[in-house]
Amino acid sequence: MKILAINAYHPNASAALVQDGRLVAAVEEERFSRVKYAAGFPTQAIRYCLGEASTSIEHVDYVIVPRHPLARLGKKLWFAARTPSFALDRAHVAARFASIRYQLAEALSVAPQRIRAKFHKVEHHKAHLASAFFVSPFDQAAVLSVDGLGDFASAMWGVGRGPAMEVQGDVAFPHSLGIFYTALTQYLGFWKFGDEYKVMGLGAYGEPAVLDEMRRVIQSSEGIGFRLGLSYFQHVRRGAAISWSSTGAAPTLGQLYSEKMEELLGPGRRTKDPIERRHQDIAATQQAVLEEVFFDMLNKLQRRTGMKALCLAGGVAFNCVANGKIFRQTPFEQVWVQPAAGDAGLAVGAAFYLYHQMFGGPREFVMEHANWGPGFLDAHLRLAMEEEGLADKGYRIRKLEEPELLSETAARLADGEIVGWFQGRMEWGPRALGNRSILADPRRAEMKDILNQRVKHREPFRPFAPSILEEAVSEYFDAPSLSPFMQMAFPVRPEKRKEIPAPTHVDGTGRLQTVKREANPRYWALIDAFRQRTGVPVLLNTSFNDNEPIVCVPREAVSCFLRTRMDALVLGDYVIDKPAPVFASAAEPPAPGQPGSA
Repeated sequence: MKILAINAYHPNASAALVQDGRLVAAVEEERFSRVKYAAGFPTQAIRYCLGEASTSIEHVDYVIVPRHPLARLGKKLWFAARTPSFALDRAHVAARFASIRYQLAEALSVAPQRIRAKFHKVEHHKAHLASAFFVSPFDQAAVLSVDGLGDFASAMWGVGRGPAMEVQGDVAFPHSLGIFYTALTQYLGFWKFGDEYKVMGLGAYGEPAVLDEMRRVIQSSEGIGFRLGLSYFQHVRRGAAISWSSTGAAPTLGQLYSEKMEELLGPGRRTKDPIERRHQDIAATQQAVLEEVFFDMLNKLQRRTGMKALCLAGGVAFNCVANGKIFRQTPFEQVWVQPAAGDAGLAVGAAFYLYHQMFGGPREFVMEHANWGPGFLDAHLRLAMEEEGLADKGYRIRKLEEPELLSETAARLADGEIVGWFQGRMEWGPRALGNRSILADPRRAEMKDILNQRVKHREPFRPFAPSILEEAVSEYFDAPSLSPFMQMAFPVRPEKRKEIPAPTHVDGTGRLQTVKREANPRYWALIDAFRQRTGVPVLLNTSFNDNEPIVCVPREAVSCFLRTRMDALVLGDYVIDKPAPVFASAAEPPAPGQPGSA
């Protein structure tokens, strides 16, 4: 049985293919279109998934989309009657989904009648829950999805047992924990779609100094759930005001907070204004109140279900700061967050919902790694280098056997070099987990600023992540759980903070990735080679990109290497060095006023 799942006409458009209950491929459209958070129809993602499965659309048995227009229809009609612009937008999207078979046929250049698959729909948050539970290692668990909005709900919870889930409740629009966080993100001057993670990092620099005021903006409800102070928001009057194009710029959101928010907290920050202590404190308070509501939901859910294991999905499940505190703030003893917990993950969730929940298929698959995207042969790597004319331009290219490749790369990292690392199949989700990564020495306190100056060009308050051998986690982190997909932040042990200062955040935590040998043998071996040379089983890991989606194909890795100041690129078995003159030593601090400088 082949199931193709399509998350379309929604930010983070994606596709996934499941065959006989096992995931074969999953990828976001942005990796092909190079438009961050790309919406529209995921044509290239679908083509990749079919190709990875060595099949065609004619041989797919089922197609499923994570959207159900009849969900909460009464509330939708009531809101649409009051908000004509919202009604028009929803009608436009509904029309596209009604013709999904024809759009799929057009995207794949086949006649519609050649698509013999049966088409199904699943509600947005049910797909989120399925994406968390059905690929988890748990036979039974409490399940919770929390995000901005999907099928007129912003949260859903229940319990999963074996091949089935029971939904026990939800929170309907316009109340939304995700919209709360996004509105405050805009208020703090971060307007790009997906900027919430920036505010999460900024909050570590402040104190929750305006708790009383923020608790007027959102409060927990008596049952599982919450309520917004709706007068502080605009979406209740005109919908979420999201816009996107299938081929153009990234999705955008209209202003979500109202004038009353500024009356409560003071003037909102303009994007180019300096960040003041007041802004840091508001970010810290925003995070603190989100945690209050989130943990209240989790504690009530645990009491209701009696479960010790928890599966999370939805955009709020990317809040690694909150996730890391679940073990101390709730009775849950095990937590699972899959690598694409946000809306891209709806594709995987929809496919497994169909296979398990609707068809009763047995559970035989656990997502033990995130490598579900494109991989490339040696010939593809050589072609990318030839197309750029690297050899003719004086670049040094060597192909090494794995022991020498690992030993040399570890030595160069230990010497302070910045290395692009392109290996195997691309990761599923927004985190680089050792196949599309930029790596550096975590022992150098200055490395964060150097990376920002030479490669990443991002805000100095945003931390980088530590990748650590699974066997060494307890030595370096106060971590009650493993974190293979970089979804949890845990305290770095005080005695180790001076040893790995570069990926240690200002609050003493790290958004760690625990690396299991069986899940990614080559990346594990590289970290181990670095450990043998330095005594430290940790590398600083950041995504292989520069203000763009993570690189997908070899050509993009080479291009990013050429236009930034990385020292070396390891492309499969090839080590590529730039021609002389070499750049300044990695120990050199960034020049004052440059991106990444204090």
